[in-house]
Amino acid sequence: MKKVLIITYYWPPSGGAGVQRWVKFVKYLRKFDWEPFVYIPENPHYPSIDKSFEVDIPEGITIIKHPIWEPYSFYKKFMGMKKDEKVQHGFIQEKKQSSFKQNVSNWIRSNFFIPDARKFWIKPSIKYLTNYFMQHEKPDVIVSTGPPHSMHLIAMGLKKKLDIPWVADFRDPWTGIDFYSQLKLTKWANKKHHKLEKEVLQNADKVIAIGWHMAKELESLGANDVSVITNGYDKSDFISDHKSVTGKNNKFVLSHIGSLNKDRNPEVLWKAIAQLIKNIPVLKSKLEIKLVGKVDHFVIESLKKYNLYDLIVKIDYLPHDKLGDIFKSSDILLLLLNDTPNIEGIVTGKIFEYLAANIPILCIGSSTGDAAKIITETKTGIAVDFEDEERIIAFIKNRYNNNNNRDNTNNNIEKFSREKLSMALTEIFNKTIIEH
Repeated sequence: MKKVLIITYYWPPSGGAGVQRWVKFVKYLRKFDWEPFVYIPENPHYPSIDKSFEVDIPEGITIIKHPIWEPYSFYKKFMGMKKDEKVQHGFIQEKKQSSFKQNVSNWIRSNFFIPDARKFWIKPSIKYLTNYFMQHEKPDVIVSTGPPHSMHLIAMGLKKKLDIPWVADFRDPWTGIDFYSQLKLTKWANKKHHKLEKEVLQNADKVIAIGWHMAKELESLGANDVSVITNGYDKSDFISDHKSVTGKNNKFVLSHIGSLNKDRNPEVLWKAIAQLIKNIPVLKSKLEIKLVGKVDHFVIESLKKYNLYDLIVKIDYLPHDKLGDIFKSSDILLLLLNDTPNIEGIVTGKIFEYLAANIPILCIGSSTGDAAKIITETKTGIAVDFEDEERIIAFIKNRYNNNNNRDNTNNNIEKFSREKLSMALTEIFNKTIIEH
């Protein structure tokens, strides 16, 4: 088999969206005659732990580990956090914190840790992997997946040392990511981010984006040969089991899976639900809003504002293999996009598992972006703009009244299966070798 080295920060037992993409690719690569080698940190700082992903790791694959130093102990001490507390990524604050301390730590993070807090792993990794492959057979292709984008810098250094073709996989944008404007960057730091990003995009033999808008953005920044391979769903994870409105506990359940930061707070949804309850008083006793994942205190305050706080069921984290229980008890799955300039290109990983769950999707944020394109093509729900309260009310009301009557025969979701996507990935690998 041909060999591929995958450089990633997130790997089991890490939980969250960052780990799933490449664990699932690795699961299927052998089927298409590629043997994966995975390079990961020996002592990473993961915001959440989920051992359920370990079942997807093929038996006997080579996992290469090397120690990493990360500055989180200093951050926690500065912020007054306990040693065992986890640092959340993506600007989520579950509690109100000192704005002064938060702003100072944000400024330090943004201007001293470029491209990210894993920068101290770059040079040691290049040295370690160079020595490793002087003693072992070199891989045919290197893959780096980011964020964190330090992984790309490791791969770039390794390519220059060993002349191995390199594929850079972007699960999220770099300077185009939704919270980039919140980083409080100096002109020097902003310039350095863009410089490093351009170097990666121009030196990688191939670039992979998870969506069509992101692919165009990366091309405009100078990327070579950009392909789109979306995230997906794994058939072995979810069995379609669509429940009726009068399902478990006689509740009408709206569920959101994943973190909810301030930018994702769907105030138009809370306003629409409040209006629905006013129009249909009996709905209040039946309605349940499940929030699975970390929730910013700003979102909680917004729910209280519309008198909906008593209707929420909050679950901080749920192992991936338990999500089926949430799907089975849900009547609508909420896909809440960030209210940020890059909204058209946001395609969260959860959308594909929502498709496989076969529950109607209500996407709030953009009716024309990549997420909307997927939902429209698969006929799995609706995507509305932030201000479209009328369509939100109509969708929820229709779902509540129709008691599970919907046409689900033409969803066309097979192309988003992890196995099909892995096959497409290996075609890129094969092309990369031929052209190198």
